[in-house]
Amino acid sequence: MFSIKDKVIVVTGGNGLLGKQMVSTFREQGATVVAADIYFEEKNEDDFIINITDENSVMEGIATIVEKYNRIDGWVNNAYPRTKDWGNKFENIPLESWRKNVDMHLNGYFLCCQVVLEQMKKQGSGSLINMSSIYGLVGPDFTVYEGTEMTMPAAYSAIKGGLNNFTRYLASYYGEYQIRVNTVSPGGIFDNQPESFVNNYNKKVPMKKMGSPKDIVAAVYYLLTDEASYVTGHNLVVDGGWSII
Repeated sequence: MFSIKDKVIVVTGGNGLLGKQMVSTFREQGATVVAADIYFEEKNEDDFIINITDENSVMEGIATIVEKYNRIDGWVNNAYPRTKDWGNKFENIPLESWRKNVDMHLNGYFLCCQVVLEQMKKQGSGSLINMSSIYGLVGPDFTVYEGTEMTMPAAYSAIKGGLNNFTRYLASYYGEYQIRVNTVSPGGIFDNQPESFVNNYNKKVPMKKMGSPKDIVAAVYYLLTDEASYVTGHNLVVDGGWSII
């Protein structure tokens, strides 16, 4: 049960914090996993350079993957493109920056979905997962950032909130072709953030701790398996209870 053995799975942002954990875990479980990213320290034969913000890169990359593996059973939209001024406070965000971030992230996911889901339609099956966030579901608690230079970027809320409902649209649109489209919404993931932030976060979340990449990968893994064959249009929240209070 709960096997992804021999499935062909593509993970965008495969060289990032969550992406690396997905790629290594899925490969350990016997899947053929394509890590897609714009940069790799060491690139192997199953790694592809794909820039989700570039239409030609996405079209050519997916065509090459299908030519090589004949199908795509699972696709995880996990890439996290953003501008250098991503952490600006709301009142300091230039309009052009806002537009660019929405274009790169949300529209990049749209592009991947459009091309991949049509391929899955030809196959008559497939599972696509959009990585969202608790901040696409609830408003941010800015008190957790007190004592740090951190903030929650405003565009992130718009992107992830939009992505949640876009996923429901896609699940409805492609359901008759036995294609499933879901989101996974992580809470805070520990990544060596400032101690004050971690302490503030842990005080608020019911489980009193931040999550780990493995926590999120387990949820994505489930949605890729055949055991989740009747789950679509769902937002699987993995947040230690953050969003329930």
